[in-house]
Amino acid sequence: MKRPGPIPTIVVLLTCGLIALLVYGVANTGADSSLDGKVQAGALPPAPGATIELPKLNGSGSLSLAELRGKIVVLNFWASWCEPCRAEAPVLINAQKQLGSRGTVLGVSYKDFADESRAFEKQYAINYPTVRDDRLELAPLFGTTKLPETFVIDAKGRVVAIGRGQLDQKFLDGAIKRAEDEG
Repeated sequence: MKRPGPIPTIVVLLTCGLIALLVYGVANTGADSSLDGKVQAGALPPAPGATIELPKLNGSGSLSLAELRGKIVVLNFWASWCEPCRAEAPVLINAQKQLGSRGTVLGVSYKDFADESRAFEKQYAINYPTVRDDRLELAPLFGTTKLPETFVIDAKGRVVAIGRGQLDQKFLDGAIKRAEDEG
């Protein structure tokens, strides 16, 4: 009887090692406590930074999420230099029209020059308010690192949906419906 050579033995040992690493990784993964993890798990976490007042892009005062409590808020982080932000602008404009007095889209210009942000708003005929987060007071609390990113918040101030990347109408319609159902 012929003994198996070293190659099958090595393959078996490597396979066992990989399985052990996989089991270890799964066993040592804690619960995802991030905003994304909570929303994906069906929780309705409070929107972070609700009391942070950011200056309005048009220069007339400031605005915070707390001031919008009682309304659905579609919080959208964007910048004039962001191509996907340009592509999703019509979706957000449409959302503002659909929300009417029940809510608002709130744009947050992220690390952008005010003049360029204003030119963006003029070019796309933006119909909702925008605040400036030049000092990154709000964006990091939402885990925002790339643009665009959108958070749908119900009337009670809870995050019900997160869109990281360019929005489409189907996602936003569903997220707003969930905010209406929850709020």
